[in-house]
Amino acid sequence: MSLWVWVTLAAALAQTGRNAAQRGLTERLGTLGATNVRFLYGLPFAGLFLALALWFTGVPAPALTPRALGFAALGAAAQIAATALMLQAMRTQGFGIVTAWLKVEPVLVALIGWAVLGEALTLPMLAAIAVAVAGVLVMTLKPGQGRAMLADLRPASLGLLAGLAFGLSAIGFRGAITALPDGTFLIRALTILVLSLALQTLALGLWLAFRDRAALVGSVRAFTPSLAAGFLGALASACWFTGFALTTAANVRTLALVEVVFALLLARLAYAQRASPRQLAGIGILLLGVVLLLRAT
Repeated sequence: MSLWVWVTLAAALAQTGRNAAQRGLTERLGTLGATNVRFLYGLPFAGLFLALALWFTGVPAPALTPRALGFAALGAAAQIAATALMLQAMRTQGFGIVTAWLKVEPVLVALIGWAVLGEALTLPMLAAIAVAVAGVLVMTLKPGQGRAMLADLRPASLGLLAGLAFGLSAIGFRGAITALPDGTFLIRALTILVLSLALQTLALGLWLAFRDRAALVGSVRAFTPSLAAGFLGALASACWFTGFALTTAANVRTLALVEVVFALLLARLAYAQRASPRQLAGIGILLLGVVLLLRAT
């Protein structure tokens, strides 16, 4: 299999671990405080990854271009906005319904990538993305919830906007990586990762300093439990960005849907939660979509 497949699978696995590590931090620090941990403690690890890569390869860091800076800022801002929209949607609707709206992201990423970056978009790729998204919908939606998705337009619009913002963030990061003039795919990916995390740490830190200082202070004090979340988050992001450097954002974000499968496996192993027949059927459909995507690419 291609390298982008392996790094994307590694990213999904590391992100599942990060979500588990952040589970207790959310209860302790609140949503924004736990989100700040992702950037604040992920940035030093990302810087370490870049320094090691530069030392190992012996190549200089690529020069940042205005186009790369613009795309990185777009990706960083869109990711923060997407998180805020997602949390707002979850205040008024169930987790499963909001997740279902969010998981249309690969379709939006494919369309935005085609419109903004001129990335190839074929019918087999679209069909594979649609099948994979359908598998996630089967897993996340309970019987009767499909009607609830359309009953209230406000949560639906928030969920779709969050999915769109997540899609824009993927396109922003992919655009920034491809805009760098030189460097290997790994060096370019890690350079944009460090830049994006620095922008996000600064932006969210300033926001918390003025709007929720208790969450900011709490995220700084929670040093020891935040290290694991920061490391796993940086590792996941490094793999996501490496995937963006190797193939289209649509391919990466579609294969990333296997994170749902990893989450179900973690729930089974760590919390003794069994998957329902509906969830198993959804897994089968999702994996079929992934196989179709790999064949199409």
